[in-house]
Amino acid sequence: MTKLTLGPIAYHWSADQRWDFYARVADEAPVDEVYLGEVICSKRAPFQEADLPSIIERLERAGKKVVLSSLAEVMLKRERKATEDLSEMESPEIEINNAAGLYARGTRPHRIGPFMNAYNEATIRWMASKGATHVCLPTELPAPSIAVAARMARDMGLGVEVQVFGRASLAVSARCYHARSHGRTKDNCQFVCEEDPDGMPLRTRDEQPILRINGIQTQSEGYLILLQELPQLVADGVSHLRLMPQAVDMVTVAEVYRAVLDQSMSTEAAEARLRQVCADTPFSNGFYHGQAGYRRIAQASLA
Repeated sequence: MTKLTLGPIAYHWSADQRWDFYARVADEAPVDEVYLGEVICSKRAPFQEADLPSIIERLERAGKKVVLSSLAEVMLKRERKATEDLSEMESPEIEINNAAGLYARGTRPHRIGPFMNAYNEATIRWMASKGATHVCLPTELPAPSIAVAARMARDMGLGVEVQVFGRASLAVSARCYHARSHGRTKDNCQFVCEEDPDGMPLRTRDEQPILRINGIQTQSEGYLILLQELPQLVADGVSHLRLMPQAVDMVTVAEVYRAVLDQSMSTEAAEARLRQVCADTPFSNGFYHGQAGYRRIAQASLA
């Protein structure tokens, strides 16, 4: 059975917002697995570490499997130490998003996160030889590449995951444009990213929305939405479908995807429901169809 997962929160949400979010996920969201941990900025990590054991306990008590995700970028000694400490854990499972984590983990079992660029069979095969049991593919892979990766992963006994909802991560940088845009340095950012719980809009010179900034991360402006593509993803052997947390009603989002997977809701009705939940945020699926990522390819265009 294809599993529905909830990726790690990418944004700097407050402790109360984060706790309330996961309490509701535990009680109401029809997801099978939940990824926790700070993946973008190590400076944010202390704000959630105190609550992490309680959140894990709450989710596991509700029957959710918990996976801890590592940082996507490791540059400082404290970040390397945090990654090493995470890599020493045996429970819960861990997802590695940086080569420093691979080095620290050795050949012990682990998952590969979407920041590790598992673009082809040779890379996935090498990762499996180093202990990977599961791979989350990058969001920019087109359908044929996903099919090849999923088939090979299945043959090797690996889980393979694809993001089907939420802003696509396009890049991470050594510098923090979020802080710079407010006239601050990365070291003295004063956590200005907390003011943008769904990312900071970035517009062109003629005021057209184009990207979102989240600390050191650049994201797509629109939400990646793979709904009409779900049957093909399942047929291709994708074992896990990832929803990325956004500042919307994620319980309803999860319910919509579960209903489509269970064939109790049409993709047309599901998209209409998501339109209500996501307000004016544009939807995109261009990468999957081998086109510019921001594009939305309608079902009629695929017939």
